[in-house]
Amino acid sequence: MPTPAHHVDPFAADPEFVFAPDCPSRPVLDQIADKWSMMAMAVLVRPTRFNEIKRRLDGVTQRVLTQTLRRLERNGMVRRTVLPTSPVGVEYSLTPLGESLREPFLHLYAWTVEHSAQVRTSQAEFDARR
Repeated sequence: MPTPAHHVDPFAADPEFVFAPDCPSRPVLDQIADKWSMMAMAVLVRPTRFNEIKRRLDGVTQRVLTQTLRRLERNGMVRRTVLPTSPVGVEYSLTPLGESLREPFLHLYAWTVEHSAQVRTSQAEFDARR
């Protein structure tokens, strides 16, 4: 019985295809694996204005956040809505495609919390050997 596409094990798949430069997964992974993309999407539990997103993402620059939101919009994960206010406002929200990443992101976040001490220990051991 074939495995559904969303359960493909990239490590068991044909590495000639999965890791090829023209593999269709590469640009998508590049987008969703980006730290600012993940964090921006986590903020978008409801429609949110740009400045509120920026305030919640401590350390992101306006330029990087703008680029991140544009890429997410281009890839169909975020919707940009111009509000008929004075001055004109803009808010961002997740599309159904973006919403479909919420569960995998929650699992990844839980993994990072669960293993962060082990990662820090490994980093310290590595740095001590250098």
